[in-house]
Amino acid sequence: MTRVEVQGRDCVLLLMPTTSYKAQAFLDAAQSLAVDVVVGTERRQALEAALPGHSLTIDLRRADRTVAAIVSLARRRPLRAIVGTDDETTMLAALASRAVGLSHNSPAAVLASRDKHAMRKRLAGAGLDGPEFRLVSIHADAATAARRAPYPCVLKPLGLAASRGVIRANDAVEFTAAFRRIARILRGRDVRRKAGIDARHVLVEEYMPGREVAIEGLLEGGRLHVLAVFDKPDPLVGPVFEETIYVTPSRHPTSIQRAVERETAKACTALGLTEGPVHAELRIHRRAARIVEVAARTIGGLCSRVLRFGAGISLEEGVLRHALGLGTSGLRRERAAAGVMMLPIQRAGILREVVGIEAARRVRGVVEVTITLPRGSAVVPLPEGDRYLGFAFARGATPRGVEAALRRAHARLRIDIEPHWVRPG
Repeated sequence: MTRVEVQGRDCVLLLMPTTSYKAQAFLDAAQSLAVDVVVGTERRQALEAALPGHSLTIDLRRADRTVAAIVSLARRRPLRAIVGTDDETTMLAALASRAVGLSHNSPAAVLASRDKHAMRKRLAGAGLDGPEFRLVSIHADAATAARRAPYPCVLKPLGLAASRGVIRANDAVEFTAAFRRIARILRGRDVRRKAGIDARHVLVEEYMPGREVAIEGLLEGGRLHVLAVFDKPDPLVGPVFEETIYVTPSRHPTSIQRAVERETAKACTALGLTEGPVHAELRIHRRAARIVEVAARTIGGLCSRVLRFGAGISLEEGVLRHALGLGTSGLRRERAAAGVMMLPIQRAGILREVVGIEAARRVRGVVEVTITLPRGSAVVPLPEGDRYLGFAFARGATPRGVEAALRRAHARLRIDIEPHWVRPG
């Protein structure tokens, strides 16, 4: 794919939480395209040293105030694109793009992609196959709600990511325990501070069996361009749903992969999403694909590093190319198999040390092992936690070989966590 430089005074506004894993990748992509960039984040001082004069303070809880500030910025500095990098900023990007007159997803579509109950209603309304579901207030009587639930079922918060608060229940006793546990998470201070999160309800869904896969794609004028299909080789059956390994290309038959792609495209249409990145999760059972969820953003954490296109183009550069109207028709993933392992946190406590990182890096096929949490950090496993210990990346001739390399690398790590009670949130 030919590299294109963006010239002139136009610039891209990147909206990202200060805690985003994706900041550097998007900044590198902007630099690669030689495009001017302004970063909007909650704490301007966090970026002002690195980007003097190129940062904007945003208020994730006051969209009206932030949109007004972006409109003012656009009058002084013409914006060619506004990109929300994470769940917390996709709605702001849609609202600001509409106000400035740039191509964007509708705010209603973004809202539906962020609210799991709204998503289920839209998918069901469009005739997509999905589970039985209902919304339950966290103030409801848990025993009463348990009597109405389909078993097995999955309870989940409406707006949290990375499987946080998602718990399977096989009977009324497990339902009651899971419901109360999720209610405690939703009452946590960190959740209450998040913008656009409904912390008053829990979604109860019929459990969907099957192997899980993920789609990474870009929407252009409502048409889905699939960039990668990932297998998740570890069984995700509960009681919590901690994602670990993603490997591409998928080992499922071509007919199954096409069914996954078609169902994802239908889901995007049902939600009203038309532009920009899409990350979708699906389950395959009896050769049918069913949507777990669709997000109007790229894959989470540092996982995008596993994807490379053409002459070393990153996923983030592909997203910016689309936002800038440069076209993505030539965006094709490299032919080699690739995978990432999100290193799990196995118990709560204080992270004292990770031993064996260099030995893990020496495993054949492994290209990087990165620990993202500093020593001394309080660590919390799922379902209360929302961070990973780090990430391991591998490349190779086959998906099977990549998966094996990631497992060998993880086996060489010794993670020293001092047992310590950590208050979630």
